[in-house]
Amino acid sequence: MMSLRQLHLLVVNAITFIRVPFILAFLVLALMHGWGVQCVHVREVGEMPSNWWAIIALVCLTLSALTDLFDGALARRWKVVTKFGAMCDPLMDKVFYLIVFPTLLWLLPIGKPLERWHALFMVVLTILYLLRDQWVTFLRSVGSLYGANCAASFLGKFRTAMTFPLCGVIYLYIMLYDYPKDTMTWFRWVVYTGEAVAIFLNFWSLYVYTRDYMPYIKRSISEK
Repeated sequence: MMSLRQLHLLVVNAITFIRVPFILAFLVLALMHGWGVQCVHVREVGEMPSNWWAIIALVCLTLSALTDLFDGALARRWKVVTKFGAMCDPLMDKVFYLIVFPTLLWLLPIGKPLERWHALFMVVLTILYLLRDQWVTFLRSVGSLYGANCAASFLGKFRTAMTFPLCGVIYLYIMLYDYPKDTMTWFRWVVYTGEAVAIFLNFWSLYVYTRDYMPYIKRSISEK
């Protein structure tokens, strides 16, 4: 019979892994809606696709982001924090970034010529995030050889907690782009500010992780 601890572990791990199907559902629905919009703009014929695809995509994106909040909170509350969970959670974050950032990047310029510079900014943001995550994974791998605590730092958690809702805000911005300009001006600056803060946090997190793991890097280089 399953013990209470095993049940709690099962629930926490299920919440962690369910992030993937939610984000895949976002990918499919967002691309379907975006493709339909693109076809209308290019051919200038046909009807715009149903906004329900985009709404459901936004719901899936939100639910995927919320799993990152609840799995860690429940693990600490139920005292079932494990090394597996500590390593699995960053992996799920990477899956989130690998799917969401390219999707937003593809959606931004569709029917929005003025957003091409914004899309270029998103290219920079995407590359920085993915390179930072690969570098941190390398640092953790080296640190683990010497018994380092490889759990995410507070800054890393804050960066993730800020990025997930930011992705939802960017997608909502894409959905509402055709609303009256006076309504969207303030929203546009919210998005731009959020992206600038994300880049700052990305560099800051990169510096902090590199500083904290540098002794292990130096130790590994000096050893034969």
